[in-house]
Amino acid sequence: MSACAGPAQYYAGTGVHDATVAEAAGTWENIENTRLTLRRDGTASFQHLDGRNFDFDDGWRVSGTGTWKLGDDADGQDIRLTMTARTGAGTRSDASVVDASASAPATYRWSIYVDRDEREALALFFFIGDPDNGSTYVLRKVTAQ
Repeated sequence: MSACAGPAQYYAGTGVHDATVAEAAGTWENIENTRLTLRRDGTASFQHLDGRNFDFDDGWRVSGTGTWKLGDDADGQDIRLTMTARTGAGTRSDASVVDASASAPATYRWSIYVDRDEREALALFFFIGDPDNGSTYVLRKVTAQ
C-alpha cells in the first residue's frame, strides 16, 4: 500500500491571528478578471471566481453575491465565503471542457486562507486542483472599503 500526502492534505494554516474585518474588507483580484468584494457588513459580491480544490479542475467560474466572515482557529484565520445567489457562470480560458458553466453550482462555500506578504499586507489564497500539488489561487487587495 502507498498513500499520497501533499502540502494541502496536512496544511497547518498560516498562523496569522491579527487580521481584522476592516483590514479584510475591500476589493481583491486575481487573473482573468476575478474580483471579490468583501464589505464590512458581512456581504460580498464576486465576478469570475473559480472553485477550490478539485472543483477548480471542472473549469467553471461563477459570479454572484453572498456573505462572509473572518474565522479564526488554532491554525490561523480564514475568510468563510458563502455564495447565496449566483448571477452568472462561465468557463475559464484554460479549461479542458468547452462549456464548464453548465456544471457551475448554484450555491458554494469557499474557505480562503488569510496570510501576510513580505510587506505585512494581507494576502488571501486557497488551494486549487489536486491537493497533493499544493497549487494556490492568490487574491491581492486593490482597494480599501
